[in-house]
Amino acid sequence: MDIFFFISVYVMPILAIIFCLSLVEIIKKVKKDQPTTANTVWLTISFVLIVWSISVTALGY
Repeated sequence: MDIFFFISVYVMPILAIIFCLSLVEIIKKVKKDQPTTANTVWLTISFVLIVWSISVTALGY
């Protein structure tokens, strides 16, 4: 539980930056018809960690 509190306080800005940069890269690659697999994986992982840490922190504390 404490790890998600740590993530939500200290790592959340990094995850948000990764999320935004991945989203922008996906939009650019879709426009140019390039593969987006790696960016989609990073986008999904960062989104899941953001949502999971917020929900666990909200329910646990």
